[in-house]
Amino acid sequence: MNGLLCGLDRVLIDVVNVYSIVLFIYAILSWFPDARRFQAFLAPVVEPVLVPIRRVIPPVGGLDLAFLVLLLVLQVVIRPLLAQALFNTCYF
Repeated sequence: MNGLLCGLDRVLIDVVNVYSIVLFIYAILSWFPDARRFQAFLAPVVEPVLVPIRRVIPPVGGLDLAFLVLLLVLQVVIRPLLAQALFNTCYF
């Protein structure tokens, strides 16, 4: 059971890392009008998470802060929690 949880923690950390990269690419593509068709491929993955954040924090002066909030939550809150869970399940 411990090995299963250890593997699950590693997969979740990888998912958070890949999602952060996808989120960053999505934000970069939004700067280029010609890249809208590529951005459309990532929108079904990113937008469902950004929309609820935008309801709470609307764009300010054309700057979408939802992206920054989501990236901060992923990197500052969720990733350390997963790293701690990985350490507790794999090394103890």
